[in-house]
Amino acid sequence: MPVYCDVALPVPLDRSFTYAVNGVAPVIGARVIVPFSGQMLMGVVVRVHDDALPEGVEAKPVQTVMDSTPLLDAGQMELARWIAQYYCAPAGEVLRGMLPLAAEVKRQWTYRIAAAGRRVLYEGAAKGASRRTRLTAEEQNREYAVLNYLENGEAAKVGALRSATGANRRLLEGMVKKKWLEREAVAEERDARRLVRVAVVSGESSEVSEGDEAKARLPKLNEKQLAVMAELAAVGGRLAVAELKERLAKRGVGESSVVTLVKRGLVAIVEEAESFALGGVRTDGKKDAHEHALNEEQMEAVGTIAAAMLKGGFRPHLLYGVTGSGKTTVYFAAMQRALDAGKSALLLVPEIGLTPAMAGQMYAAFGDHVALLHSGLTPDERAEQWHRIRRGDARVVVGTRSAVFAPMQHLGLVIVDEEHDSSYKQEETPRYHGRDVAVMRAKFAECTVVLGSATPSLESWSNAERGRYALVEMRQRVMGRALPAVELIDMREEFQAVGKEEIFSRALVAETQAALDRGEQVILLLNRRGYSFTVICRSCGEKVECENCAISMTYHKAVTAEDGVADGCRLECHYCGSRRTVPKTCPKCASEHLYFLGAGSQQGEEKLRELFPNARIGRMDRDTVRGRFDMERLLARLHSGEINLLVGTQMIAKGHDIHGVTLVGVVGADHALGMPDFRAAERVFQLLTQVSGRAGRGELAGKVLVQTYHRDHYAVKFASAHDYPGFVAKEMQFRRSLHYPPFAVLANVVVQSEKMEEAAGWAAQLGRWFERTKSAEVRVLGPAAAPIVKLKRIYRFHFILKAQRRSSLGALLRAMLGAAGEAGIPRRNLVVDVDAVHLM
Repeated sequence: MPVYCDVALPVPLDRSFTYAVNGVAPVIGARVIVPFSGQMLMGVVVRVHDDALPEGVEAKPVQTVMDSTPLLDAGQMELARWIAQYYCAPAGEVLRGMLPLAAEVKRQWTYRIAAAGRRVLYEGAAKGASRRTRLTAEEQNREYAVLNYLENGEAAKVGALRSATGANRRLLEGMVKKKWLEREAVAEERDARRLVRVAVVSGESSEVSEGDEAKARLPKLNEKQLAVMAELAAVGGRLAVAELKERLAKRGVGESSVVTLVKRGLVAIVEEAESFALGGVRTDGKKDAHEHALNEEQMEAVGTIAAAMLKGGFRPHLLYGVTGSGKTTVYFAAMQRALDAGKSALLLVPEIGLTPAMAGQMYAAFGDHVALLHSGLTPDERAEQWHRIRRGDARVVVGTRSAVFAPMQHLGLVIVDEEHDSSYKQEETPRYHGRDVAVMRAKFAECTVVLGSATPSLESWSNAERGRYALVEMRQRVMGRALPAVELIDMREEFQAVGKEEIFSRALVAETQAALDRGEQVILLLNRRGYSFTVICRSCGEKVECENCAISMTYHKAVTAEDGVADGCRLECHYCGSRRTVPKTCPKCASEHLYFLGAGSQQGEEKLRELFPNARIGRMDRDTVRGRFDMERLLARLHSGEINLLVGTQMIAKGHDIHGVTLVGVVGADHALGMPDFRAAERVFQLLTQVSGRAGRGELAGKVLVQTYHRDHYAVKFASAHDYPGFVAKEMQFRRSLHYPPFAVLANVVVQSEKMEEAAGWAAQLGRWFERTKSAEVRVLGPAAAPIVKLKRIYRFHFILKAQRRSSLGALLRAMLGAAGEAGIPRRNLVVDVDAVHLM
């Protein structure tokens, strides 16, 4: 049996830690609970060995071995090593992201009496309480109660300690600071199964009703007990306890009646696995994706993918299909081929909002073989779905970027829908790109991967042009439907004509009214949340900024949500979430002349209600879609026609297939062209193309009106012509001349600290190191203040690194991390973002 094991822990350190095997030998890929820095952490075993430790070093023992077999197989461990190496991320944090099983570990604090506490306890017994303390007499008594409770020297859990002594958390923290108590975090396994308590009628009384004959057969019961039996009989003799309580409460029957029936053996309370709802959006009269007959282009696409699966091995494909060309139908047909071959299939979507519709269609096609994975699930639900996949109960998985780590058996096909979407990039450590990890997952599993989009990323398109990916094209909409006609409205000319700034142009208002009069549906994109996105003083020009971030706060008007919860007028930061009341005067000069600048989706909805009082208006943004099922309800209303005019942010542009929509209006989307980001034009083109694709997907032709101040910009012109190849050719010229991806590889290194001087000093240190370590193959820009220099009270400076070869970039980044460690710059204060999508 090996003596030691190396464990990767979820801490910001680029190393593993060695522990002594304690009885049960762990296996590579299994979880263990180990002591680390005064607490217990769950980690993953990456190596077992008998290597001698350095002289004078003693390894702490493993506390608990949680798994007898590996939770991560050799392929997944290899993927984890690749992610850690490629993205310069600590292996422990990578492995934590791959195992969404936090629900299976319970962490809590324990307290033990310290030597100083024992001394105080004995002195107090001899001399009485000290009069120099600021605590009340009652609080002093509770302190002594805590010390008395812990006098035996054993550790006590915080819950038991508080219950026994009445001490609150603040009092215990104070005793730790005075060194009267020692505190330690402990971790233990937890049963994460989702169980529901069910009331079941026993066999003798299973035919209960409220009739006289039934009453005669039962033991003597009072009226309330008979009511309980009747409720159970009405639903076949079994009902969830929670629902039974609700029904009985309406009849004035208390829980005690159920308890009495349980004691008398007439009702049993059993625990059963709680059901899991995949979700889904009702689309009455509309076929699911798997029910459509394939057209010629779709059959060619499915044939190409199926042939690749039949040949076996790693075979990446880029599926370029215009909006409405039926890519989802191709996905489903290809997945069915994988299942027929005894393989499993994984489908990634960019956002949680797209999972309800996709999961519902997948359930219709594949039944109980479908599992769902995304961060919107509860921890217990994620653990349950993960284990279903690992057991092989679910051979089809749909989810967001983290689903790329699903423990699938015999993986045969990986599909990344809307592969261009920036939501696939993780914005916290490990900062991986879900699309690229999906490609590597397929490579390690030696299977086929399909990246699909109507507006592929330039990186993927370049890979197809170079022959790294097989290109599959679908340039026609299904059933011969035409792409919508796009009309550009120059808002400079509109302002000159009407003499004032309006959210919606005259042409857009007229077209919207005409569409509503014809009984059709309209979607309007206004890609900013809130009511007004800036509050500015007319006297001094000061903007009201977030106290935590160097960013303007957004004004939100008071509303009452559908669930009755009121939200008052406020200023809100969309980065850290902080809120404040709307000031009556300027915080800087005390002027009363505050101006609310710009229009968000909330103001757009208000204006639409004025313009179209008879319209059935809905809004889709982060303020209206908060909970897990909000998107489902909103889409169901849209599909049913209950909503005929929808306004919202970019959430409305992604993947929705509503056949009644014939008109799409775009308001203010081109403001993103002014962002300090080399991908700005690409993002605007993708957004305009994607939202335009929501129009004309049914039998009626579609039309798109784009309000713009930049009608001559190439991104806007090519989007209005549905000319993706033309846009790519133009954009590639700029990227090539400026050495940006896909003609170079890029990383963004952020140095951050709560103290500006500290962040600036560390950035200067690294800047000098880069100067001394000049590399002919890597160009370093910076240090410079980040575009958003303060975020969540953290000050930020950054470097941008560009190179021709990934190996050169990776080597310099790892050398930089080593130099930073030697210089005393904490690893947690350095953010390394390889293949950065956002540079703000």
